[in-house]
Amino acid sequence: MTQAPTVQAKDITMLTLETNFGLQWVEDEQFFREWQDNLPEITGAEKQRLDRVKASYSNLLRYPPLLENTVKMVVISHLLDLADFYLSPFHIKSEKSVQISADDDGVTVKGNIDVLVLSEQLTVVVIESKQAAFSVEVGKPQLLSYMLALSDSEKPIYGLVTNGGSFLFVKLVKQGTAKYALSRLFYIFNPGNDLYIVLSIFKRLGQLISVTK
Repeated sequence: MTQAPTVQAKDITMLTLETNFGLQWVEDEQFFREWQDNLPEITGAEKQRLDRVKASYSNLLRYPPLLENTVKMVVISHLLDLADFYLSPFHIKSEKSVQISADDDGVTVKGNIDVLVLSEQLTVVVIESKQAAFSVEVGKPQLLSYMLALSDSEKPIYGLVTNGGSFLFVKLVKQGTAKYALSRLFYIFNPGNDLYIVLSIFKRLGQLISVTK
């Protein structure tokens, strides 16, 4: 009997997720309104802290490579703290192993989540910012494979893929067919500071997840 193939999540492609796991992209704007509607206000103190995070990240870019652990320390940790994801009812697990298997051909996807915010409805994947070309598109299939492994058929699950400078939110609903939608891409060097809206979305998702627990 031939052993079922195993693919590392970091090597997974969107084609594999679509072909083997039936994942579908939804372009309907109404499918994922959570990143746009009823967003909490960001305080002046929070904006000052996020401005400092932006300045720190900008400085670190002058001394490449900017690796995954540095991105987590300099950018992600501050966002999670300000969004209260270190406090109850949430807690953080890093490098959590996950696994999904396709029913038809037995393909198994394995990998480790770089940052996992529990109640198991919000996953944050951090990719290394080694070069400008290493965009969040590289991490999107990896994030979606983790979200597929964690999701159930009753609740939506949310994710974020980031390299510290760019941020993309994802919503996945697995009710029969697994469907996902994307936010717009946020970039730390857009005019102003896109970290403000990233934090506001984090806060909103935290509110929604707390309600559905």
